[in-house]
Amino acid sequence: MAIFEVKLPKMGESVAEATITSWLKNVGDSIELDEAIVEIATDKVDSEVPSEVEGTLIEILFENDATVNVGDTIAIIETLEENAIKTEIKIANKATEIVSIIEEEIKEQIKPIEKISDSGKFFSPLVRNIATTEGLSMEELEGIKGTGKDDRVTKSDILNYLENDRNTINTPKKPKVTEVKQPKIEKQSKTTATPVSLNGEDEIIEMSRMGKLIAHHMVASVQTSAHVQSFIEVDVTNIVKWRDRIKDQFFARENEKITYTPIFMQAVAKAIKDFPMINIAIDGDKIIKKKAINLGMAAALADGNLIVPVIKNADQLNLVGMTKAVNNLANKARKGKLSPDDIQDGTYTVTNVGGFGSVFGTPIINQPQVAILALGAVRKVPAVIETSEGDFIGIRHKMFISHSYDHRVVNGALGGMFIKAIKDSLESWDVNTEF
Repeated sequence: MAIFEVKLPKMGESVAEATITSWLKNVGDSIELDEAIVEIATDKVDSEVPSEVEGTLIEILFENDATVNVGDTIAIIETLEENAIKTEIKIANKATEIVSIIEEEIKEQIKPIEKISDSGKFFSPLVRNIATTEGLSMEELEGIKGTGKDDRVTKSDILNYLENDRNTINTPKKPKVTEVKQPKIEKQSKTTATPVSLNGEDEIIEMSRMGKLIAHHMVASVQTSAHVQSFIEVDVTNIVKWRDRIKDQFFARENEKITYTPIFMQAVAKAIKDFPMINIAIDGDKIIKKKAINLGMAAALADGNLIVPVIKNADQLNLVGMTKAVNNLANKARKGKLSPDDIQDGTYTVTNVGGFGSVFGTPIINQPQVAILALGAVRKVPAVIETSEGDFIGIRHKMFISHSYDHRVVNGALGGMFIKAIKDSLESWDVNTEF
């Protein structure tokens, strides 16, 4: 017999932890190679962890809703392999002894936070560790409003409390002093949530876990970046005519449907190469210039939420390759099959608001990026056509593209020149282009 430790796998450079959402196997169950044994969730995507061996599940080390670091052992499988590595067991046992010694020393210095409070509220190991390190009392911890399942306090909740609310919430009351009345407008300027009035006909719908994460991410982005927008109208008549001419031939040869999206994504990748200071991120007072051009592509999930899978090294793809990449990621998003790697390392994002009929939009930047492009609906409109014989009115296919960018590092000139380059690239499309 041999012992195999199931570890939480690495899920991208920016993902350091995950939450156990559901165990798919129980202790004593047989496990097959590559069989999923547990479902996990990160702030990016939900996924399953498959087994790397065959055997029997003999121990589960973390309960549902526990937060686990990448690389931690989450379960033990007993295998039938004869070449067991006893050294690993000895090292694990020694590590357990060391951890026990450290824990005892910590207990002597700091009173730990209990797993379950007197009121019955549950706190995950990660939250309890943060609370202990920061010197939070159980009374303070219970006062934090939780956004997790069953109102549990998450890592984001406690960090937000420590950063923003600790000095104003659950602090010892000061002696009462005479309050100077402020003008009414001062009270209205406070950023507290307005109470919602309910009646018997109203329906209360709990936000999904992903919905809460998206909401938090969007608010954080607005609070972080100085959003500015530029808009430009693009004549895509040649592209529409070209696609109408070749779409059947394209499908017959490549077994892929070609939409406008891969054409637009190619134009964006080309413009980024010409204006690389759009392809950056901010780290404090430092600007990180990204070498790879990884285009995020906002896609709709089955539950109505949006997710942003990433086309890696988009500037290196020809039109066929870009089409296959776009279709593949869109299909995986609709079926809920995106992997953690599919949504990592984006450097610039494109969202297609025109798919819902919008003429243009003002999208929120996908942090830590500094810009995002919105593609409006393609419409037939009357337009002035300039010719050598004079100006005429004709029917053209046009669309608006909207560019939101972080004015801390991208000024109006760069933001405007960038979308002008995209416009020029799209309007110069040759209707005789081969694919």
